Amino acid sequence: MRGSLMNRRGVQRFGQALISTVGSVKIKLVLGFCIGVTLIALAGRASEFMGWTSHSASLERYSGSRKGYAIVMNTWKRYDLLKQSISHYSRCPRLDSIHIVWSEPSPPSDSLKKFLYHIIELNTRDGRQVKLKFDINKEDSLNNRFKEIPDLETDAVFSIDDDVIFPCSSVEFAFDVWQSASDTMVGFVPRMHWVDPMNGYMDHYIYGGWWSVWWTGTYSMVLSKAAFFHKKYLKLYTNEMPASIKDFITKNRNCEDIAMSFLVANVTGTPPIWVKGKIFEIGSTGISSVGGHTEKRTHCVDRFAAEFGRMPLVPTSVKAVDSRNIWFW
Repeated sequence: MRGSLMNRRGVQRFGQALISTVGSVKIKLVLGFCIGVTLIALAGRASEFMGWTSHSASLERYSGSRKGYAIVMNTWKRYDLLKQSISHYSRCPRLDSIHIVWSEPSPPSDSLKKFLYHIIELNTRDGRQVKLKFDINKEDSLNNRFKEIPDLETDAVFSIDDDVIFPCSSVEFAFDVWQSASDTMVGFVPRMHWVDPMNGYMDHYIYGGWWSVWWTGTYSMVLSKAAFFHKKYLKLYTNEMPASIKDFITKNRNCEDIAMSFLVANVTGTPPIWVKGKIFEIGSTGISSVGGHTEKRTHCVDRFAAEFGRMPLVPTSVKAVDSRNIWFW
């Protein structure tokens, strides 16, 4: 009887030990699987974390990129910022040329030109050829950033301010998005308009800044301080934009970006595309920080809608996100 009891106890202990061992093995297998998946994911993203880029992948994309894109950069007496921006963007794989919109009274100095040409030469030793040109203007006007460029060899124009930096990976992704919808504007800085509820008329509007976009999830413009568009819009802006609008922009030194959004939307009848990207502001605060900025922009939206004879801007809530750079989407 005692022997039988001891045998049963032994079997029970063995069973408990076996269950404990199996459970431990399962836990270890699950943990091992999780660690393995994590290591694989980290290995796939290691180049991003370390700031590396795949040279062969960049060359492959560059070779089939429909000539790449041109950067049109607006600047005004901020030579250190200009040098930083040119130094950064000249590394982007599919960049074809850089056009600096120069509206200062004096031409660019020889030392500045020598420095910029040298930087581009250093950053394009991978076989690429990036052309640098100064587009000299006699008149100081914000309209200059949208003047037609006769010798522009690419269809795609990336309009950018000299104090704004985006990673080349973000610029290249935005270029990919633009290629899928090359008639519209594709950019990183969304803004909104809506009918003025206090006025009660459909022909009065309010300009909404970033917080309006953040709150509603809706936008109808992407600002030209960081946006892709087709080069044909430079010709249209130069030759077809009403003179009264361009005179207003020159006089008030504001709203040329809103005017370009009106122009593109009026041609296409479609909304722009907002691309998610990390922005680095390397300059001091601009005109957006000046008191009354929103009111001035609201006046521009109202005035331009009256000039166009309608409101061409089309609201949307679509946002382009590069799923390769996020964990969950």
